[in-house]
Amino acid sequence: MPLRKVPQGAAGRLVCIRGFSPHGVAWTSRRACVPHLRDNLRSHASNPPPVKKSDFDFDLPPELIAQAPLAERSASRLLLLDVAEDRREDRMFRELPGFLRPGDLLVFNDTRVLPARLYGRKESGGAVEILIERVTGAHEATVQLGVSKKPKEGGRIELADGSHAVVLGRDEGFFRLRFEAPESLEKLLLKLGEMPLPPYIERHADSTDMERYQTVFAREPGAVAAPTAGLHFDEPLLAQLRERGVGFGYVTLHVGAGTFQPMRTENLSEHHMHREWLNVGAGLVEQIHRTRAAGGRVFAVGTTVVRALESATVEGELHPFAGETQIFIFPGYRITSIDGLITNFHLPQSTLLMLVSALAGREFMLDAYRHAVEQRYRFFSYGDAMLILPGDD
Repeated sequence: MPLRKVPQGAAGRLVCIRGFSPHGVAWTSRRACVPHLRDNLRSHASNPPPVKKSDFDFDLPPELIAQAPLAERSASRLLLLDVAEDRREDRMFRELPGFLRPGDLLVFNDTRVLPARLYGRKESGGAVEILIERVTGAHEATVQLGVSKKPKEGGRIELADGSHAVVLGRDEGFFRLRFEAPESLEKLLLKLGEMPLPPYIERHADSTDMERYQTVFAREPGAVAAPTAGLHFDEPLLAQLRERGVGFGYVTLHVGAGTFQPMRTENLSEHHMHREWLNVGAGLVEQIHRTRAAGGRVFAVGTTVVRALESATVEGELHPFAGETQIFIFPGYRITSIDGLITNFHLPQSTLLMLVSALAGREFMLDAYRHAVEQRYRFFSYGDAMLILPGDD
């Protein structure tokens, strides 16, 4: 398998992509990723030592973790971060149109969250919780299993409607299941599944979550976690943005349950990102080119959009791309595909906090997080948001 060359100077980027690009993006084997990153880190020996996972820690009172959505999507608070001006402002999310200009472009992730949590019982009678990681076929999926004793290959799990799931084997810590049901897995999930709320929301999903843990523009089923920055947009706010002359574009990145897995290594070069499928279409690429040629700015709505666009960027040029990515972005890597970012507040020591730190700087970002804690912002999926305006190089 040919290797995709990591661009010189990309010390903060770990790229592992499998897929097809009509513009010739080469494939990269997973085992090649870590050595390439280490080579880049060694090539920057004159710079300060690479940052560690613990460098992205901050104190977060548990009561600031939002357990439910607000009554209105756009009623969230918005922390404006202007990197160039070294400035921050406490605002409201519904004020967003005032920070954008006619001709700017918002890029959304249009993935749709599946009700991906199922419950069943092993042949022994033991309870099993199934969390779909990704759908791999009409009747198959890679899953996480919550069970006292892990089932063996060939083991059967009975679901609530009497149908069964058969264990096919293991895959990098996950299980592969085949669902023996007359309908497709997607239809089975719609019938039996529960919305897969993140582990830091300490309650079961209810009927409200079926609507609110979903963006209003979701249309491509496949995610098992929401692209949460998009949850703040409602139809009145979208209408105001259109009237303002702001354009809309879309990528698809099916967010997997691996997004909630903690980083287990202190050394960033030893971390393996989970795989996620994405599609950056030719129409969006042309839309972004037109926006920038006319002097407009490109804003990503969420870190999933950043990961999708950067995965589709080769030597500074954005191309159409459909396939899998394991891109890992952290300080030292220069993000080129966007001019600004709307994002929620992320977990301490998480890869997403590292990504936003690559855009705005680690100290600047951690200082903003300390301010958010002091001002009692709401954190994580159902929490508040920030708008990052990066500084010029």
